[in-house]
Amino acid sequence: MFDQIIQTIDSFVWGIPLIVLILGVGIYLTVRLVFLPIRKLGRAFKYMFEKEEGEGEVSSFGALCTALSATIGTGNIVGVATAIAAGGPGALFWMWLAAFFGMATKYAEGLLAVKYRKVYPDGHTLGGPFYYIENGLGRRWKFLAVIFAVFGMCVGLFGIGTFSQVNSITDAVGNIFSSAPTLELFGREYSIAVIIAGVVLTVVVALVLLGGVKRIAKVSEMIVPFMVILYVAVCLIILGANVTAIPQAFADIFVGAFTPKAVTGGAVGSMLIAMQQGIARGIFSNEAGLGSAPIAAAAAKTKEPVRQGLVSMTGTFLDTLVVCTMTGLAIVITGAWQPQLGLEGVDITIQAFSQGLPGVLGVAGPVILMVCLVFFAFTTILGWNFYGERCLEYVAGRRKAAIYIYRVLYILAVFIGPYMTVAAVWNIADIFNGLMAIPNLIALALLSGVVIRETKDYFRRFPKGKDAVPSVEEEPPVQQPQDLGAPPESAADRAFCRRKGAPPESAAARAFCGRRTAALPLCRRAFAPPSFVLAGRQACHRRGVRRLYKR
Repeated sequence: MFDQIIQTIDSFVWGIPLIVLILGVGIYLTVRLVFLPIRKLGRAFKYMFEKEEGEGEVSSFGALCTALSATIGTGNIVGVATAIAAGGPGALFWMWLAAFFGMATKYAEGLLAVKYRKVYPDGHTLGGPFYYIENGLGRRWKFLAVIFAVFGMCVGLFGIGTFSQVNSITDAVGNIFSSAPTLELFGREYSIAVIIAGVVLTVVVALVLLGGVKRIAKVSEMIVPFMVILYVAVCLIILGANVTAIPQAFADIFVGAFTPKAVTGGAVGSMLIAMQQGIARGIFSNEAGLGSAPIAAAAAKTKEPVRQGLVSMTGTFLDTLVVCTMTGLAIVITGAWQPQLGLEGVDITIQAFSQGLPGVLGVAGPVILMVCLVFFAFTTILGWNFYGERCLEYVAGRRKAAIYIYRVLYILAVFIGPYMTVAAVWNIADIFNGLMAIPNLIALALLSGVVIRETKDYFRRFPKGKDAVPSVEEEPPVQQPQDLGAPPESAADRAFCRRKGAPPESAAARAFCGRRTAALPLCRRAFAPPSFVLAGRQACHRRGVRRLYKR
């Protein structure tokens, strides 16, 4: 009964409107950015390994690894298998499509997260959709930010962060140690191996979480590259051993996208199932549009929002277009998804590894998969605790008691995870994913203009990369005299000077223009709409000062 209720809610949340919203925002951003994910992918990978000074708590690579630790999880192994089992090989095509347009979405998320993040005096940073909703759209939209934060905590506690990850790990352990004795708990029989695995995982997670974001980033930097290389290498062995079947696998994927061989339903209904499963599992896997990755991106040490947006964009490429593709091809080539086999969840991928790996490796396939799955799921658990705590911090403030209670609940959810059914786990995760994505996607659509302006300004200043020598006009800003009371001029100041015919060749001209443009953030804080005329900005400045004094 419970599973049926959850399934009904899941089908409603992941209906056509949400699918259109996800793809629509991704397509819109991709077109407005002139296919930036394709044009700048090389520069994005270059930035990934470069160090930059600026406000933040971790490096850009550390922030990306924290995000990847949450995105590269059981969705890449179990989620892909579940999607193909329900929608046929065509579901993989819809995952690719969602990921392609999702790269632009992830870019916009990372850019906005850094631009609107909050930096505390002690160096602690807080950012994500809740801040670019509130600060970018205005205080009247704060309700949307709160909704996002609440559902973000729910996703961490009951969705991607705990139940689905732990359930997948213990399920794989139970399959490998199937001969272990069983014990009755909660009215069901569970393998002793499953119970022990759940307890050990809970203890290890609790120990790591005590270290906070910096320890999570450090652990992720060590584990994520290793686990991705290991998993991709094993999948490449499967593809190499079955190289003659690859062309037919691609044919099945593209044909199945529009005439899928789903378990149930007619041609049109099956195509919708493939589309729904592919996009839903794609969001589960790469989290583009979900709003989780920008929470990690906001902690990056960088001065340039565009730079971090490019680095964030690579996460979707690595997650779906590399790791998920490897899993999907292995499953399609081996036929492990076929309904007559009666397999579900991680069992499908275990069958693909056992059947696809040659010789002795085939016998060791389940063990290899379990190792990969443990790494994937463990880092996802850590990453989503970080996301959940940031969401809680936005709602409740930096209260240590609230964070402590959340961690206790999170660890408790990890402990409960092994005893949930597979169907309930994935449906609950899908529901909260969809509810979390809606406010974030609305904000991305409304803030698309900011994304475009920031992008154009950055590539105008650095057309050949961040390490390029700026032109004379783009030389580093000159510090203004202290008696002027004006902050150092910014890129926005220089652009405003040019629009008003005041060329910023000299320090005096920059200082003159900077004094007037400095009124802009003050006007925003005072809720007085700024004018694009110097006199109007001065008047706004005076009104803003009066309002601030009245407070």
